[in-house]
Amino acid sequence: MNISDYVEGLTEKGRRHFTRGELEEALGCSSIAARNAIYRMQKKGALAMPVRGFNVVVPPEYRSVGCLPAIQFVPQLMEHLGLKYYIGLLSAAELHGAAHQRPQIFQIIVARNRRDISCGKLRLRFVARRNIEKMPTISRNTPRGYAVVATPESTAIDLVGYPKHSGGFNNVATILIELGEILDGARLVEVAQVSPMPWAQRLGYLLDYVGMKTSTEKLAEYVAENAGEYVPLISWREVSSAPKNPRWKLLINEEIEADL
Repeated sequence: MNISDYVEGLTEKGRRHFTRGELEEALGCSSIAARNAIYRMQKKGALAMPVRGFNVVVPPEYRSVGCLPAIQFVPQLMEHLGLKYYIGLLSAAELHGAAHQRPQIFQIIVARNRRDISCGKLRLRFVARRNIEKMPTISRNTPRGYAVVATPESTAIDLVGYPKHSGGFNNVATILIELGEILDGARLVEVAQVSPMPWAQRLGYLLDYVGMKTSTEKLAEYVAENAGEYVPLISWREVSSAPKNPRWKLLINEEIEADL
């Protein structure tokens, strides 16, 4: 058996990834021989290596990108790295059918900061959330198994909590127009309880702004009972003379312009 036979056997079984150690064992070859064989297939565009030792099989239809779609290998990559994760932010919004524009970067929530990973033209971006284990997630079927994805409610509050990773509040508001239709009011409170209070205040305001007020009544009650002070809508902007929104205890220091 050579590496081409090995890869063909994997794909026939529906698998599109392998480690160098697995290749060495299958071919009965040395580490150097395995590296050389992998390198030759990489040069042909048939393999990609997002991290050392983890190889992704790239079929002809994806060779212009140089990698499989992220959803088809990220779960296996996270298992290889031993990382708890969930697909979040704009990438989760897209999976929930609420992406205004196709994200250029695939976003993954992890417990600690990590550097971006490139796979061909694809970039994986890691965003840290310390209490990742408390965030509600769902399992999403993929062509290679299943992926862990933020629920619509987790996605919504993370979009507000990480605006610089989400295209800014104007873009977040635009996404919430579609995402808001599938949000559950009680579940919004659940994610608010494991998130900073200002995130809940800003999310409630934006949902009201895009016409989803029926989804925010329970969240408004939670904010009224637990928010201690007014906070700015945009934390890095001037707040002097900003009008107050008493429902969400927000200082409205920026005019939101969603693509309504």
